[in-house]
Amino acid sequence: MNTPPSPPAAERTDGSAVLIGALAPLTRPGWAEAGRHLLAGLELAVRDVNDAGGIGGRPLELVVRDTAADPGKAAAAVDELARLGVAAVAGEYHSVVARAAAARADALGVPFLCSSAVLDALTEQPTEWVARLCPPQSRGWRIYADFLLGEGHRRIAVAAQPSVYWESGTRILRDHLDPRGGTVVELDMGALTPEAVCDELVAHRATALLLLVGHPEPAVPIVRSVRRDRRLAEVTIGAPAGQPEFAEWADLLGGDGAGVPFLRYLPESPTPLGARVATDLRERLAGAPSFVAFEGYDTIAVLADVLRAHGTDRAGIAASWPRVAVEGTRGEVRFSRTPGVSAWQWAGPPVQVVDRDPERPDHFRVRHTG
Repeated sequence: MNTPPSPPAAERTDGSAVLIGALAPLTRPGWAEAGRHLLAGLELAVRDVNDAGGIGGRPLELVVRDTAADPGKAAAAVDELARLGVAAVAGEYHSVVARAAAARADALGVPFLCSSAVLDALTEQPTEWVARLCPPQSRGWRIYADFLLGEGHRRIAVAAQPSVYWESGTRILRDHLDPRGGTVVELDMGALTPEAVCDELVAHRATALLLLVGHPEPAVPIVRSVRRDRRLAEVTIGAPAGQPEFAEWADLLGGDGAGVPFLRYLPESPTPLGARVATDLRERLAGAPSFVAFEGYDTIAVLADVLRAHGTDRAGIAASWPRVAVEGTRGEVRFSRTPGVSAWQWAGPPVQVVDRDPERPDHFRVRHTG
């Protein structure tokens, strides 16, 4: 989904819209359902901003580009959006794609507020141009590792595909679990079939299998194979990257997809704004909104506040990150520097480990908070 190109800022009148570039995976091989939720949150927030008078009387307008999980496509989109005169770029879900977008935004001097991509190092060096709302992978996945330990798991297998994101996740898990008596065994999904994964779990006496793979392939066939193997009846399947959050997971797996813990970035109790936005998002999405939709809404809420206070100058927007204090749907957003994270980081997003209730797979259970 691409919006028609907008004329460059130099061709606009004083009363024209303030443009925000929006990146999201809206087609395969991107995680299109996540992209749809992200875009729904972005669009709802833009509507609310414009209903409240816009930015100094000027409407806010999204210029949407589909990244389709392609880093090259994302970098090219940032180039195009910069030429179109956007005040900032926002969004993206896939970490490797967001990293390409962040690097290009940093090089061009375009502010980029990343909504949902958790890879710690979004840029090679610390940057003033990039800020992020979701927690860094090192924080979320350590919390997930603590959950596994608390559940008594010490022999943990990871079914992984080649990716900077999955490799980073495996390293975080191993570094956190090894000193605490845990063992991480890597299963190469470039070499194993789902049935062979089952044999490896038995051979390694693993009590938990984590899916560090794409969805629906090969995640769904792996889950089906493990669920149907009587030798593995007591094995916990986990998906820290959040695959079970979305309706497609439940549609494809039914009851087999329940009881698979994943990371979700929502508070235990919604804020008043969060409760109101949840109702509007449910109507817009014709179903329950994921945490990604709330990340999208908060992205625009932050950018609108910055634009009202500091104008549309790109350097001024980037310089404002450390002064942000915005009430979002999941708490007050403030950015700071976090060791090992190259972007300005919201240090306080809530982190939960959640699964679908085996008794009611359309309902979620909070298993752990961090």
